[in-house]
Amino acid sequence: MTTVNPPLLEVSRLTKHYLSPRRWLAPPKPPIQAVDEVSFQVARGETLSLVGESGCGKTTTAKSVMRLIEPTAGSVKLEGKELIGMASETMRQHRRDLQIIFQDPYASLNPRLKAGEIVAEPLRNFGIGAGERRERVQWLFSRVGLRPEGVAKYAYEFSGGQRQRLGIARALSLNPKLIVCDEPVSALDVSVQAQVVNLLMDLQAEFGIAYLFVAHDLAVVRHISHRVAVMYLGHIVEIADRDTLFASPLHPYTEVLLSAVPVPDPRSRPKRMLLQGDPPSPANPPAGCRFHTRCPLAQPICSEQKPPLTLRSTTGRAAVSPSGAADTAASPANGAPSASGGHWVACHFR
Repeated sequence: MTTVNPPLLEVSRLTKHYLSPRRWLAPPKPPIQAVDEVSFQVARGETLSLVGESGCGKTTTAKSVMRLIEPTAGSVKLEGKELIGMASETMRQHRRDLQIIFQDPYASLNPRLKAGEIVAEPLRNFGIGAGERRERVQWLFSRVGLRPEGVAKYAYEFSGGQRQRLGIARALSLNPKLIVCDEPVSALDVSVQAQVVNLLMDLQAEFGIAYLFVAHDLAVVRHISHRVAVMYLGHIVEIADRDTLFASPLHPYTEVLLSAVPVPDPRSRPKRMLLQGDPPSPANPPAGCRFHTRCPLAQPICSEQKPPLTLRSTTGRAAVSPSGAADTAASPANGAPSASGGHWVACHFR
């Protein structure tokens, strides 16, 4: 009998709606549906990337998982423990296992603290003694590629890549099991991006850290990811392992994204696919499939029924059991795509 290891992170039907500003005596506006019933799992030591165009809900999903913003509904479990609704003091203890690297290495570091104090701050918050803090900070600086004398400098004295290394050292200080990376290289030069991405991969291999990696650069995603989840207008429309997704995308939106990825040889580039129109407003999303207003495959059913995120076989059809019934064994009871793999897509025709 095969034993399946439980996922490290399990997100089920995560939803975040924002109330629209209301003018005096004006009727209430519909809420902005930033994230709507998003489900996924992350295994130990795995990198799951969330990709999609700006405004699709990637960062909102990541911050909701961290409880930096409170979700409207849904479930987030870390090692089987429900984080949503957890008391603040109890949640604080789980912060050791759940850390974040922010997008902007300039705004995410306190300009009044020296670099060593920035990295040591999480250790101080959890009662680590001064001597142990100093040793830990020196080791962290060495491990992320910073000079030991940098502990006495302020953040403004570092370059952008060095500041992001400071952010990585701070996130790593408490030996977390999961790090949420919110576009950690998008503000850096391309050459520095490669260094930071390789550092993250080395740390993962050494310490077994799992990453929830938010990005819009598909070249970076292809390099660092084990699995990729594609988001559109607050929904996940496709999840697959990296090689499968880049070689055989199923959802039309994923095909459009991949057709825009730069390639060294223009002759090997697939035909560029262009979307018509602008994304709908998250305050008034279309009924049915949210992509149908821009989809080249759209049919009447797409505007009437929302396609579920379904496990597909390698032929692109729904996976079936030997009896001919739809295979639900690979889908957990909560409907979250399993961290054990599979190609999942939300489309009536794929």
